[in-house]
Amino acid sequence: QVQLVESGGGLVQPGGSLRLSCAASGSIYSISVMAWYRQAPGKERELVAGITSAGNTNYVDSVKGRFTISRDNAKNTVYLQMSSLKPEDTAVYYCNADVRIVTNSPFFRYWGQGTQVTVSS
Repeated sequence: QVQLVESGGGLVQPGGSLRLSCAASGSIYSISVMAWYRQAPGKERELVAGITSAGNTNYVDSVKGRFTISRDNAKNTVYLQMSSLKPEDTAVYYCNADVRIVTNSPFFRYWGQGTQVTVSS
């Protein structure tokens, strides 16, 4: 079994910063893509940023230049540094990871439980 645990959410004022972390643990052989999604009330879940094991990244347009995704492969951990936060960034943020549990097995996607980010004065 694989578990993803997020941390770092909270309440921040507009213009502020937060750093989210997501650590994967359990029966992990390798992880390919790790990503952050978010879901605001009444809206669909959207991809915020993704990163491959080689460090290639992609971002949704609304966060480019403000958010930075990174990962520590040795720790099976992905981070999301969020700066210049806006009220519209308020959402529950979820991480996921595409995990292979043994060599030559298919990758399965696992999700964390989510962490609330609220941007408000």
